[in-house]
Amino acid sequence: MEALNRDTAERRPRGPGRRGGALVLIGFMGAGKTSAARTMAAELGTGHHDSDREIERELGEPIEAFFDREGEEAFRAREEETILRLLADESVRVLALGGGALGSARVREALADHLVVLLEVEPGVAWHRASGKGRPLARDRGRFEQLHGDRQPLYESLADAILPAGDRGLPRRALPAIEALREAPEGTRLVWASAESGEYPVFVGKGLLAAGFFHPRDARRFVVTDENVARHHRVEGEWQETIPPGEAEKTLARAEEVLRGLARAGCERGDLVAAVGGGVVGDLAGFCAAVYQRGVRHVQVPTSLVAQVDSAYGGKTGVDLPEGKNYVGAFHQPSAVIADPAALETLPREELAAGYAEVVKTALIAGGELWARVRSGAEVDERTILGCLRTKLRVVSEDERDDGRRQVLNLGHTIAHALESATGYRRYRHGEAVAIGLLAALRLSGREDLRNEVAELLRARGLPERFDGAAPEQVAELIGRDKKSRGGRVGFVLVDAPGQVSHGHKLDDGEVLAAIRELAG
Repeated sequence: MEALNRDTAERRPRGPGRRGGALVLIGFMGAGKTSAARTMAAELGTGHHDSDREIERELGEPIEAFFDREGEEAFRAREEETILRLLADESVRVLALGGGALGSARVREALADHLVVLLEVEPGVAWHRASGKGRPLARDRGRFEQLHGDRQPLYESLADAILPAGDRGLPRRALPAIEALREAPEGTRLVWASAESGEYPVFVGKGLLAAGFFHPRDARRFVVTDENVARHHRVEGEWQETIPPGEAEKTLARAEEVLRGLARAGCERGDLVAAVGGGVVGDLAGFCAAVYQRGVRHVQVPTSLVAQVDSAYGGKTGVDLPEGKNYVGAFHQPSAVIADPAALETLPREELAAGYAEVVKTALIAGGELWARVRSGAEVDERTILGCLRTKLRVVSEDERDDGRRQVLNLGHTIAHALESATGYRRYRHGEAVAIGLLAALRLSGREDLRNEVAELLRARGLPERFDGAAPEQVAELIGRDKKSRGGRVGFVLVDAPGQVSHGHKLDDGEVLAAIRELAG
C-alpha cells in the first residue's frame, strides 16, 4: 500500500461522473461513519454499505483475527479489492469506508466519481470509541494518536464535504447541503459551520456564480449588492438593491433605505436576503436581515478577498456611526455562504492587497501549515482561502459572541478601527487599516523579528506601513471608544508567536500612543 503524508496530500482530480456517484463516508476510526451512513441512507430512502462489515462477511471471521494472522499488508490488499468492487457497483448509494482504506492509490482514484464526506473526530474521542473494540490499530494510544494526525491531511484532501466532530445528528441535518454539491461546479467543496445560535454550509468553488448555484432554494431571494459588484456578478432574485461602494455607505441611513426597499418589494418572513459583495455589503445586508420583521434568513455571497477569508463568516453584522465602527449591529448567522474564488479575478490590485492583510492576520492566529504557506509569499489560492475560513469557523464555534476566544480575531483591528473612524471611513480600505494595525500590534507584542517579516509580506503587496490624515492622539482617543472597551480601556490582542495569540491585554496608554506615533506621517 502507498503511504502518504502532509506534504503529499493534495486535492485530487475530479471525474466527470461525480454527480451520480455514491455518497461515501471517510474518516478516522471512531468517527461514526457506520451510524452516519445508516442515517443518511434512511433519509435518502436507500440502503447503506460498510466496507469493514462487507470484508468480515467475505472472510467469515472478524477483521482483527485475519489482521493478526495474515498481517496488515494482506488485509489492505483484501480491503482494496472489496472497496473497488463496492465503488463500481451502481446499486451502492451510501458507503462507509474503513479508516485506513485511503492508503490505496486505486481507492483514491476510484473516489473521483463519488461524493466524499469527511466526518472529523477528536483523537481522544476516537480512542474512547475504538479501543478495546477489536480494532488492530487501536491497541497503543500513542501510535493511535500519531496515526490520526498523519491521516488527517489525506482525509481533507479527498473530501468534497467536511463535517466537524462532536454532533452525531449533523449528518442528517447537513444532508440537503451535501446533496446540493451534485449541482455545483466540479471541484466545489463544502465546509460545515457551527455556532451556538446556528449552523450553515459554506460552499467554496470556482464558477459557482457563473453556474447560478445557490443554496438554499426554498425561498424567494432579495438581493443587496453594490455598483462595482453588479457590473461583474449577478445573483437572480425577486428584487435587487444596488448601493454605492465603500465603507462610507455602511450607515444607518443606507440601512433604512434597504429596509424600506425590502418592505416595498413585499419581502416576507419566509424569504431570504442575499448579500452579494464584499465586507460592506455583507455587514449591511446581514444587519438588515437581522432586524427586518425581527429577523429573516440571509445568505452571504462574498466577492472580495476580505469577505471570502473573514467577514462573511461568524454572523457579525452591523453598520458604522461617526463615533465608532460597527457600533450598531447584531449577531445573525447566515443560512449559507457561497464563496467563488473566481470572483476575485475581477478585483483591482488594491482590493486584493487589502484582503491580503486579513490573510496574514488569520495565518498569525492559526500558525502551522497556514502560516508556513503565507510566510513563503505564495499567492492566495483556494487552499489558502479554505485555511483562513476554517480557522475563523473553529474560533467562532468556541465563542460566538466575542466573550472570550473570538477576540483573537481582532488582532490588528483595535488600532485599525480607530484609524478608519479618525479618517471618516474614506481614507483607507479596511484591509489597509488592518495592515497598519498589525504592525502596531506586533510592536506592542515586542516581537521585532516577526514584525519585520510581516512588514515585508505587506510591503510586497503594496500595503501601507504608515498612515496620514489623522493625528496619532486622535487615533488613540478613538481606541477608548472601541465597542469592546470596558471602563474606557480596551484589551489588546498580542502575539507570542504564530499560532500563539492571546487577547485581553491592558496596556499603558503611553505605550499605545508611542506605537501609533511610530506609524504616523
